[in-house]
Parts: sequence; C-alpha cells; structure tokens
Amino acid sequence: MGKDQKEKQVSKDSTTDGTAKRHRTRRIVKWSLISLCSLVVLAGAAAACTLYELRPGANTANASAMHKSVTKAVQKLGQTVSGVSGPTNILLIANNARNATNPLSLGTAAGQADILIIAHIDPQKHTVSLISVPRDTLIAMPTWKVPIPKIKTTFTVGLEESPEQGPELAMQYVSKMTGLPIQDYIVTDFQGFADAIDAVGGIQIDVKQRIYDPAHSGANLNPGLQTLNGQEALAFVRVRQNAAGNDYRTNDFERQQAEMQMLEALKTQVLSSAKSPTKLMHLVTVWKKDVATNLTTTQLVGIGMETAGASIREVQIGDDADSMDLASTPAPGINAENYLTGAYYDVLDPAEITKTLAPFGSTGANLGLPPLPDPKDVPVELYGPESLAATLRHAGFPVTYMGPSNGQNTVYYPAGKMTWGWAVARAVGNSNEWVAPSSSSDCVVVDAP
Repeated sequence: MGKDQKEKQVSKDSTTDGTAKRHRTRRIVKWSLISLCSLVVLAGAAAACTLYELRPGANTANASAMHKSVTKAVQKLGQTVSGVSGPTNILLIANNARNATNPLSLGTAAGQADILIIAHIDPQKHTVSLISVPRDTLIAMPTWKVPIPKIKTTFTVGLEESPEQGPELAMQYVSKMTGLPIQDYIVTDFQGFADAIDAVGGIQIDVKQRIYDPAHSGANLNPGLQTLNGQEALAFVRVRQNAAGNDYRTNDFERQQAEMQMLEALKTQVLSSAKSPTKLMHLVTVWKKDVATNLTTTQLVGIGMETAGASIREVQIGDDADSMDLASTPAPGINAENYLTGAYYDVLDPAEITKTLAPFGSTGANLGLPPLPDPKDVPVELYGPESLAATLRHAGFPVTYMGPSNGQNTVYYPAGKMTWGWAVARAVGNSNEWVAPSSSSDCVVVDAP
C-alpha cells in the first residue's frame, strides 16, 4: 500500500471527554498524598471528639488527657490496620464535580473520578504504597450504556444510580482491573483540601520565586514566607506552568516537591491545632462535610496511628506510551451498545499490570478487553525513522519499511482488527497517536514523526 493511499477519510468524532486538543500531557496528580495524610489526622480528631465528647470551651489539660487516652486505646490494636490483620487496600477517589453539595454529588458537571489511587497499607512493614490508577484506562463495561468506557467513568455511572453506588462501582472495577481486593474507600474533592487548610488557619509556605499561572491553577504569588489560605494553597500545589518568566515551578517534578512542602506545613499546623479544643471541633466539622467513607471512626483512627511516620512509596501503573487517541469503531462487548466512541484512552496490558502489582498481592489484572495479539501475527508498514523499524522488529512485529514519515503520528489497522492497532501503538510509544480502522489495508500502517 503506497503512502498516498493511506486511509485519510476517517473523521474524528468530537470527544465528550472535554479534550480540546489532540496532543495532551498526562497529568499525574499527587495531591492525594496530602489528602490521605490530612484525612487520617482529621479522622483521628473526629474520633477523639466523638469518644470523649469534647466541646468548645474545654481546657488544654482535658485535651491533653484525651489525647493520651486515645493513644493508649488505639495502641491496643497492635500491628494491624483498624484491627484487621495484614495489609489492606483503600481506594482514594477525588471527585471533580463542580458546585457539588458533598463528595458523593454529581454537581453541575457530572463528577468523575479525577484521581483514583489505591492506598496499600501494610502495618507489619509500616509502609504505605500509593498505587496510581490512570483515570483514562480503557475498560469493558458490557452491561452499561457508556459511550466512553474509562475507569474514571465507573464512579459517575454509579453516582447516577445512587450516591453509595459511585464508590462501590469504582471499587468493583478497580479491583478487577488490578487484581487487588478493595472493600474500603475515601472520597474527597479539591474543595475538601482547601477547606482543611482554612480549618487550621492557613499554612506558612516559603515561595522561592514569583508564581503567576492565571490560565491553569490561578496562582498569583510573590516571593517570600507567607501564610496561604485554602484556595491559595490549592493553587500553589497545582502549578506546573508558571508564566512569571522564571524557571520556578514549571514541571511535574517541582510540583511534587511543592506538595511535599505543603504536606509538611499542613502536618505541623494540624498537630498544633489539635492542642486547641475549639480548633479540633472545627476540624471535625470540616472532615464530616468534605469526606465520604465507608470506614468507621475506629478504623480511621487505627489507620492514622499505623501510617504515622510510615514509609510512603508511589507506584505507577502504565506510562505515556499507553496513551492513544482512538477513533470511533464497533467494539463487541465494550459496552451495552458494542460501540466505542472516539476519545483519548490509556490502553494497558493486563500482564504488565499484574507484574507491577504482584508484590502487593495481585491475583491477575482483567480489563475485560480482548487480549492483545502476538506481535508476530501483526504485519506492519512503517513510514518513519529506521530506528523505529528496528524497535518494532525487536518487539516481534514483522515490519516493512516504507520510507520517511509524513508527520501524521497515525496508526491505521485493518477493519475488525482493533487490537492490532492497540498493540502497535503501544510499541511505537509516541503517546496520543491517532489509532483508527482502515478499509484499504490488510496490515497496520504507521506514520510516526
């Protein structure tokens, strides 16, 4: 098939996923680390107030006695999480709903699970592993009328049934996807983080250089040590595109450093606030409003005790090579309509997920999708660098080199051979390739700049 004969007539469906541009940068958001630590501290405060009926106006001596009593009681749990022996998995969900009335509300923008992270807590090893689940992961939802079946969509679909179904359905699908047992959840939102900062009277942060990011985070900060309120703190941790004309806070690595800086400041302020009964009660009020969970207060206290000072590890499933722009196509079993609507998806390999999560007890990942083919069975015609031809051959694909790229970043597969396109796009690894069916070829045609 000649280069000028490549399929060009496949029209892209506009995505209902809110994506305006073909090329995007994956956002690996890590503020859930802050949220987890904040939540367990607030949970401990809530438990203390509930168990000891602390009221505004109580003196510091009473608060200190209460703290000692709670510590002694919780220590009886031993090396367990909330009294359950062995590691446990908790699904952390960040609801991105606009104008939501609570964490389990659809709001005005049909809230989705903007962040999905499994907190794997091992009390014996005194470790917390935060397993990041790519929110755009393609999954099969054969019984649901979902045009864009992504793992994040499970939360929305469940909320449409009932508030409790949101996290329940998300846990069900994330558990199936990872092969990890998940029975507990904590749901919060961006407003919840801001409220927690406000509840402790703001936090002190040393801003190293001018930050100005009106288009994304909304941050507008001058250099120097200063106290940030909730919205300012949220903007500070979200910055990764600083337009102030310097090289401060311009990438995800610096964003992660800022989040750790924020976590340390928040921890200090929360511990300080815990000495004040009035502030403690205010923290409880915030916790009840901004967090939804199926864990009991006692369980949350246990988690708070066991994670205090624990080693925290971040685990990522997949990478940018898995990200691709899939065209609309018939797809048996993908949803109730058996039709996949075009959008950006992360197409992951279950075998790789299982391998990554085996140390955490994965029994086998299952996305509900047809299996990826053996590379030797997928013929490829490549327009692009000869080095890529060598890479594809090394991966096992039979490749015919057709010449230089036309600059399209496209992968066309024979009609009905959807998984061929997925496999080749993952091996090419350019991120966000346009992957579409073709009616004029019996092989996969790749144009890779």
